[in-house]
Parts: sequence; C-alpha cells; structure tokens
Amino acid sequence: MGTDYYETLGVSRDADAEVIKKAYRQLAMRYHPDRNAETDAEERFKEVTQAYEVLRDPEKRARYDRYGEAGVRPGGAPFGGFGGFADALEVFMREFGVGGLGDMFGGQRARSEPRRGSSLKVSVKVTLAEAAIGVQRTIRVPIMQTCDRCEGKGSEPGSAVRTCPTCQGAGEVRQVQRSMLGQFVSVRPCPECHGEGTRIERPCDACDAAGRVRRDKKIKIDVPAGISSEDYLKLRGRGNHGVRGGPPGDIIVRVDVEPDERFQRRGDDLVSDLPVTFSQAALGAELKVPTIDGEAELTIPPGIQSGQLLRMRAKGMPHLRSNGRGDQLVRVLVWTPTDLSSDQRTALEALADVEVEPPEPRTDDPGFWERVKAAFTA
Repeated sequence: MGTDYYETLGVSRDADAEVIKKAYRQLAMRYHPDRNAETDAEERFKEVTQAYEVLRDPEKRARYDRYGEAGVRPGGAPFGGFGGFADALEVFMREFGVGGLGDMFGGQRARSEPRRGSSLKVSVKVTLAEAAIGVQRTIRVPIMQTCDRCEGKGSEPGSAVRTCPTCQGAGEVRQVQRSMLGQFVSVRPCPECHGEGTRIERPCDACDAAGRVRRDKKIKIDVPAGISSEDYLKLRGRGNHGVRGGPPGDIIVRVDVEPDERFQRRGDDLVSDLPVTFSQAALGAELKVPTIDGEAELTIPPGIQSGQLLRMRAKGMPHLRSNGRGDQLVRVLVWTPTDLSSDQRTALEALADVEVEPPEPRTDDPGFWERVKAAFTA
C-alpha cells in the first residue's frame, strides 16, 4: 500500500473529518520550516499535508482506502498534481485562514474582477399525476439584470470611471504582519471603493451606479417525470447578474409535489387501499383499481385476507432521469357492511351455520409498513 496516510497523521482509519483536521493542524505547526530547524522538517511538512489533502476529501479517501496510493495518483502524478513545498504551503495557508502564496511574500493580486451574481431560490407546485409524466411551468421572477443605459458600468454614458486611488484598482487593501511563521498579509475590501477597484464620477441615472436594475422575467421550468419533493432543479446562469458586468448566478428550483389522497408514495413506489366485499375476498374477483395512469384491472385471488398486499408491477412513479418505473402495492381491505337488508341478513345467517372457526391470530404477524417494506424488497 505504500505510505499509510492514517499513520502519517496519527489517526485511526475510522477518524472523522474533525479529528483529521485537528491532527493535520498540530503536525503542520510542528513541522513548518519556519518553526522547525531540523533537516527533515520540510519533507515531513509535505508528507502530513499530502496525507491531509487525501483524507479530507471523501472521494479521494474512499479511493485511497480501496486502492492505496495508486487510487489517488491519476496519471502517475502525486494525487491530483500535489507535490512540492509550494503546494503544501498553499494548503497550510488555506487551512489557517491566510492568503495565497503571493500574499505570504507580499505580492499583489490582479485587479478586482467582476463578481458573480447571486443565485435565486424559487418553488413550484405540481400534482402527483404531473410528477408522473413531467410538466412545464412558467413563473415570473424578479431578477437583477445588467443596466442597458450604462451596460453594467454604473456610470453615465460618456463619463469616466477612474481607478480607485486607495487600492490602485485591486479592490482590497493589505496589511503586512510578521510572526514566528514568517511574513503574512491580511487582506480586506477597500473601504473607498468597497471592493470594486474603481470610482465612479457620475453615477448612472437608471441604476444609481449599481450597474443592475431589477426586472420581472418569465422563466420556463421543465419539471422531469419522477421528481419528488426531496429533489431540486438548478437553472445555471439564469439568476441575478453580477455587479459591474459580472456573470449571472443560478436559479434553484424547489419542487413541491402535492400529496394525492389515493396513494401513499414510498420512493418510486405507490401504495393504495382497495375495499372489497366478503364474497369478493372469499371467491376472488376481477376489479378495476385506480393507478397514477388511470384505471387498471387487478385480480383478487380467492381467500385473500384483509390487509394483504398485491403488487402491480411498473404502475408506480417513473425513475427520475432513467428508464423504468416503480410498482404499485394494493392493500386489500375486507369491508364489513353496517346496515344489512333482510336478504343479506338471511344469506349471512345461512353462512354462519356452515362456516368454520377462524384460525388463531399470529403474534408474530408484522405491521402494515413492515409488510410494505418486505414487498418492496422482494
């Protein structure tokens, strides 16, 4: 298996994310070359960082547990391209909340880039029948869109947009600090331009320098067949536009599937009740039962007991974004009349003279939902 990353960090193989992170931080501080003058400190620093970068990621960790180092070294490179001291230092600074490698050595970032717009959250309601076939919804959503007058610049057409003199267009100001770990740079948004990097002399009359205006927009949403209330849809690039021409965010659609009184949904399977008479239960029958697609024939076998389940294959909900469907389980309920006619009473009295005693009830008979679960997994 090669290097044991768990042993490198000194944690057990079932350690959770917090334990792994705590172990890495302690070891990284111990072996950081600015604090440790031993000749192998830098190599140990890289080793613990490499182990941490694999074990902190659930997917990489799963591959490592199964295949060892080979599972996290695509193309023969150390996992995902990690290798030298600079990479280890980047991880260290990320975990301890300081800037990138350029910050540590006092470098400057590029000018502030337009920020991406925020995502919007909306919800749509559909019936269970609509969720079974898929449906399209059109909703009206207020969206921040790029201002047509200033084209997102925030300034009146023809007026100048000047570089912020405080941050020189970087959108942030820095303060250099020294510590036992070396030189660090704290970064915060520029108080003069609020992180924009520019200063507007004449704000746009239409958007008041925001570069965006709010407009109602019709959005078409394609709700796929088989969706449930636990699912959501993402419309990429359809959300609020960013300031100063920044790219738009997304629209997150929460789908609310309304309950249907005829069915109970269990994943892609449906459960329904079917009342039958005593004679139908005793003699058997061919009955029409409601399904999500309309009525369908169901054979009631002779001698069925109240509460038994019958399976109608492929009569449930479609599998979301794949072929096939779930099943429908029909719970048979023997109906007892409460208001007998004279003919019914005579017939039942005649039956009472010849019927046999029912069997003793089973104490190990599972409840209804246990029978449903067993039917689903059969």
